[in-house]
Amino acid sequence: METITKEKQWESIQYICDEEGNTTGVIVPIELWEEIASERETAYLLSSQAMKERLLKAKNRQDGIRFEVVREKLGI
Repeated sequence: METITKEKQWESIQYICDEEGNTTGVIVPIELWEEIASERETAYLLSSQAMKERLLKAKNRQDGIRFEVVREKLGI
């Protein structure tokens, strides 16, 4: 699957209009939509001080099991 540049993604947005010419919707490339959705989710999570602290704590956590070890233990 070919990855298109961000500029091309924005250029390929298609607008849907009603009979009067009013824009009623858009068709967005999936890669751009996923990026927008991810940014919205991050903004939502960081809007709560408690969630922001939990996320930063989890990000800075050093203990845990390496992904490869987990896969081996699960047999996947």
